[in-house]
Amino acid sequence: MIVAIDAGHGPATPGKRSPDGTLREYQFNSAVANELQRILSLYKCSTFRTDNKDVDVPLRDRCKKVNDLKADVCVSIHANASGDEWSTAKGIETLIDDDPPTTERYRDSFALALNVQRRLVAATKLRDRGVKQRNDLFILNACKCPTILVEAGFMTSKEEVLLLRSDSYRKLVAKCIAESLIDMYKLKLK
Repeated sequence: MIVAIDAGHGPATPGKRSPDGTLREYQFNSAVANELQRILSLYKCSTFRTDNKDVDVPLRDRCKKVNDLKADVCVSIHANASGDEWSTAKGIETLIDDDPPTTERYRDSFALALNVQRRLVAATKLRDRGVKQRNDLFILNACKCPTILVEAGFMTSKEEVLLLRSDSYRKLVAKCIAESLIDMYKLKLK
């Protein structure tokens, strides 16, 4: 079992920050990705990261790595935003590609997304924005394996940005994603 972990965007991606500048999205994404990788290291699976803490890795290169290393599943971690200013948008959503529902990739992506979404909403008590299909997100389209994109809260919400900056929340998000992967793929401890 090979799990690709993508800390969405990069350290220098323009505009990906809270309105007050206290949080860059990559700070949250990479912290969750680090913890997810740590948890999964205890299980009989291998993981790799598609991002780089020092530079922005183009989406095309991230997806090529996922496909070249023949990942069985890819999880892309994000913090959501609604515009560039503070907004009332809140909650968690998990995105998948708009594959036809008859394909195995769709079924596996949807099952994992639903598992992650349910766990995150139950654990965080944040608004359930649901599992959604998108056809305009490159990572969901270009990765050949089942792929989900987790939006774990809004950095444009004054309440949720506090969570996104907190170490305990980051660990909770990683734990929920890890438990979903462990459950769905029946991963065993080493």
